[in-house]
Amino acid sequence: METTRRADMFTADGKPSDDDPRENGPTLGDERATLVESLRCARLTLEMKCSGLDAEAMARRSVEPSTMSLLGLVRHLAEVERATFRVLMAGQDVPKLFCSDTNRDGDFDGAVPDPQVVAEAWDAWRAEVDFATRFVAEAPSLDITADDPLNLHGSGGGLMSLREALVGSIWEYGRHMGHVDLLRERIDGRIGQ
Repeated sequence: METTRRADMFTADGKPSDDDPRENGPTLGDERATLVESLRCARLTLEMKCSGLDAEAMARRSVEPSTMSLLGLVRHLAEVERATFRVLMAGQDVPKLFCSDTNRDGDFDGAVPDPQVVAEAWDAWRAEVDFATRFVAEAPSLDITADDPLNLHGSGGGLMSLREALVGSIWEYGRHMGHVDLLRERIDGRIGQ
């Protein structure tokens, strides 16, 4: 009979790791610092859960019948970062990265086991995270608003504040980190983090 596997959090002995990058941020702070740190930790979790995998593993759809893959989620979250901070909040008119009007699931459909595709996905994700990080840091207030006419974030349309955009992004990462946990465990048995 198999025993139930339990996550040992970060290390084999169950003790928190001294090198977990999520443990180095502020623990007490104002609203902005708290939201920024929560989003930073969620982003780091994505990187940690994908570390050490080759292109084949990143593109593997390991939890059937879902078409999700770790690579697809990296590409999807790059699209989310872009839509939230660059397009919605900053008002930039830029094309989508992987999706299109004719292929709304291009982020997942194009997640093929090719090292170049993986590198491009991480480059795009990091560029969007860098933009978002700078945008939030330079924003005069969490109360700045942008028009969300397409209801991109389930707000019902209308104005959205930077505060709402940050909370929505944290929610989006939180939702997908559960998927990431399952996908990674099915690839190589890695649990925790």
